[in-house]
Amino acid sequence: MVSAGDFRNGLTFEMDNNIVQIIEFQHVKPGKGAAFVRTKLRNVVTGSVVETTFNPSAKFPTAVIERKDMEYSYNDGDLYYFMDLETFDQLPLNKDKLPDNFKFVKEGMTVRLASCKGSVFSVEPPMFVELLVVESEPGVKGNTATNATKPAKLETGAEIKVPMFINEGDVLKIDTRTGEYLERV
Repeated sequence: MVSAGDFRNGLTFEMDNNIVQIIEFQHVKPGKGAAFVRTKLRNVVTGSVVETTFNPSAKFPTAVIERKDMEYSYNDGDLYYFMDLETFDQLPLNKDKLPDNFKFVKEGMTVRLASCKGSVFSVEPPMFVELLVVESEPGVKGNTATNATKPAKLETGAEIKVPMFINEGDVLKIDTRTGEYLERV
């Protein structure tokens, strides 16, 4: 149990059957009236942010978030299967639990799953991945007056903007947080 008077940034706890993390907190002692704790909380499952005030004596159960590296094995329709690297157990996840940047993950890559009480709520791909360009129009000479880009399709099916000199068969380093091309490998 943690009391509101002991709040710190980054602390996770359970409130109203939700798991929340403290983004900011401030102990307020007004000249008149009782002290209180003003907080900005993020729901770790949905990502929504709310501002709330608490009595410093309010108590909440702490939430333990477990992060585990697992290998993305394959998908079967809307189910995506992940393998535990220690026990080799398979864990199926529905497509709606996956983030938008999962489109840069190919089979055999290691991702980090975050869960609480056995329920997975987040899948974190690696920050940087190296992927093969499978489809890209050739760059036309003379179209490079400014930093011109063209679309390129990667081996995972994702499309990104790349410089004109990138061709089919090139391996690119991609930042999965932004979806941007970083360099040719």
